[in-house]
Amino acid sequence: MKKSTLPDTMRTKGGDSEKITINLGPVDLGQIDLLVEEGFYSNRTDLIRTAIRNQLALHAHVVQETITRRALVLGLQHFSRQDLETVQAAHERLNIQVLGLASIAADVSPELALATIESVVVLGAFHASPAVKTALAGRIR
Repeated sequence: MKKSTLPDTMRTKGGDSEKITINLGPVDLGQIDLLVEEGFYSNRTDLIRTAIRNQLALHAHVVQETITRRALVLGLQHFSRQDLETVQAAHERLNIQVLGLASIAADVSPELALATIESVVVLGAFHASPAVKTALAGRIR
């Protein structure tokens, strides 16, 4: 099972944002509200997003080394039905490894996904139809 070299059309950066939920204690939340009230940040989300980005910048070297070592695609990787049919015609199987967003088009059948996708490792978000996710459940790590 070899890792396929994907066309550039299947590798791009970007993507929509994902919503997360966090729990904070009242003191932390109060401090955030105080900084927002004092005009340091426009809202709670702005402060939290800034704090996360600062931590990611602090660890950027480690993240980059890990991306390289694990051969992860950084950003967005989208698979259309045509992309997977091309992989199938070449008698190849994909090992999808993404840090960011991996998506499979809505018109991809579970059968086509099973025939072409060996494994899925996504650090971030994985978008596919419920039927494709169910079909690939044993291959998603």
